[in-house]
This record gives sequence, C-alpha cells and structure tokens, in this order.
Amino acid sequence: MIVAIDGPAGAGKSTVAKQLAERLGFRYLDTGAMYRALTWLAQRHGLALDRADELAELAREHPVRFDDAGRVFIDDADVTASIRKPGIDRLVPVVARHIAVRKVMRERQRTLGQEGDVVIEGRDIGTVVAPQARVKVYLVADHAVRAERRAAEHPELAADALATDLRLRDEKDAANMRPAADAVQINTTDLRVDEVVSRIEQLVRSRAVA
Repeated sequence: MIVAIDGPAGAGKSTVAKQLAERLGFRYLDTGAMYRALTWLAQRHGLALDRADELAELAREHPVRFDDAGRVFIDDADVTASIRKPGIDRLVPVVARHIAVRKVMRERQRTLGQEGDVVIEGRDIGTVVAPQARVKVYLVADHAVRAERRAAEHPELAADALATDLRLRDEKDAANMRPAADAVQINTTDLRVDEVVSRIEQLVRSRAVA
C-alpha cells in the first residue's frame, strides 16, 4: 500500500509521515530529501543550479537511495546531515523547480514506491508521483504556525528571515502543489502530531480492509 502525504513546508509532513510509518511498519520515503541530495551533489560538482538538463542528467546518473534506517545516500556518500543545512535549504527550491529534474526524480520516486508498503511525503505525490495511492492526505496549517515550526527546526536563523523564506517557497511551489481530488485534507494548526498521525492511521487501516 502507498500512503501519500502532501502539503506545504511547515504543515508537518515529515514528522507525521515518519511517525505514521513507524506505527504501521511501513517504509518512509522523504521525496524532499532527494531534491536536497541532488542540490548537495550539484554544489559538490560545481554545477550551476540554472542548468536544468545537466542537473537532470546528474540525478539520472546518481540515483538517490535510502537505507533501512532512513539515511540518505547519493554518489555513495551519506548526506543525511549535510542536506539539512541552511545553505541547502535556501537552494533546493531552485533545483526542484526544473521540469527536467522533476521528471527524473518522479521516475525514481515511483521505483522506490513499488518496494512494498510505504509512506511517501512531498508536494505532488497524490497528484503526479503516485495517483494510484490508496490513501492520500493533504496537510495544511496557518502561515504563522508554519513559520513557528520552521523556526523551531532552524533556531540558528532569524525568525523574519525564515518567514520570508517560507513565503518565497510557497510562491515557487505553487505550480506543483495542490491536493488530489480524492485527498483527505487535515488542518494541523491546532492539532498535536500524535493526533494527526492517529487520524491518518485510522484512515489507512480502514482502507486496508476495504
């Protein structure tokens, strides 16, 4: 079974998807980490981030992989920690906006999604990557709450800078981010993580026996 969880930055996708996968005994696939890994590799190769075709070829030649512990690898390097640094955070939207890059990444995501039960989180999973997913969820939250969550993730950065970054990211993501017609939307603004996870878990278990 594929469980697709989409939504904007700060809506709680990663935290919810990880905990849901643990509860269900499913694999967890963070598609955002794949774009981050490619951004890291492009910098390592000194490749300009506006070269869409070259970035796509780099992604094709060096497919991102995950181990059982959820660590992220590209070009045989463990980049799990490196791709979470602020520098990558700022640059990844530039890489992810390229259509050629997204095409390659989506192919890889579909391949990874075929390997048994999995929770996949991203921005276009339910609409493009896995429209056949049995469970589709779209998380949303108030902008102020999303900004607070991002600030908690990056305490080393100024709150106003993070708020601006979030707004710009929303603008860049707009073209690729919309809920699937059959997605269940959950507003996480006033919900605890375990409450969101429980709601989705109930949905998954009801669909599993349907």
